[in-house]
Amino acid sequence: MKRVCVGIVLAGLCLGACQTTSGSRPVVQAASAQEKQATIDRVKSLKGTWNIVEADGKVQGQTIFSVGGGGTVREVMFAGGEHEMTNMYHMDGQAIVCTHYCAMGNQPRMKCDSSSVSGDSIRFTLDKVSNLRKPDESCMREMVLTFKDPNTIEQRWISFKGDQKTEEVVFTLKRVV
Repeated sequence: MKRVCVGIVLAGLCLGACQTTSGSRPVVQAASAQEKQATIDRVKSLKGTWNIVEADGKVQGQTIFSVGGGGTVREVMFAGGEHEMTNMYHMDGQAIVCTHYCAMGNQPRMKCDSSSVSGDSIRFTLDKVSNLRKPDESCMREMVLTFKDPNTIEQRWISFKGDQKTEEVVFTLKRVV
């Protein structure tokens, strides 16, 4: 009986210590209204269906933006296609974050703070990546989202293999609905 009581007391102390450790629960400073307006509110304005249009006018797929509960935006690229991918946008303190669930199987998390917002562009750069299986595996490390007009945006995706830039792809999206 004594051992059981000692075990329960020790378990309680361990749990209590875990709950009071501030390092396990990082706290961030909330974004100002101006920071939100320049970042997440602009991304929220994309709600709807968009065609991905090539330079010659040919439509190569659709992207759908939806707003979830006011705090996140989900973008489905090439919706319903073989290479469908998802991007999730949300605020993390004063920065906007885009996690790209890539067809390559990894998930780069890119951030943009107010210093990377310039006029009509939001520049995301790699913060970290999950499911990278080897150091020289390709992954997206940068994305620039440019608002051309209320019905046209451009996404510039830049991939790297290790520390070498390997490809830059630009998508022009036109609002359908």
